[in-house]
Amino acid sequence: MQHAKPDQERWHTLSLCEQLGNVGSEVGRALNWQKKQNKILANAARERALELLDLTASDARWHGLRKQEIIRVREVVCDFWWGGNQYGSTPENLEKYFLYFAFAARAKKEA
Repeated sequence: MQHAKPDQERWHTLSLCEQLGNVGSEVGRALNWQKKQNKILANAARERALELLDLTASDARWHGLRKQEIIRVREVVCDFWWGGNQYGSTPENLEKYFLYFAFAARAKKEA
């Protein structure tokens, strides 16, 4: 399965919660494929998650502490998958972190 390249212009119209909720979907996919030992699909989802995090970080609306958190979460995700996991991340706490953004985005749409 190949995702289309994300449209930066459209991505930058989403709220921060929507953006990070979508990143979380890719992180979840990567973790699921990793559990199933499908390296190709796990790597594709990881790359997509990083691509979306990079798009989020490039959004001019996010600056200061918000931008710092986006950059830090990218660092934590990379450390989990490719580093020494110095932050002590687990699949559960990564999914939980992003899940709150998805909940917030959904609540805002339903309001």
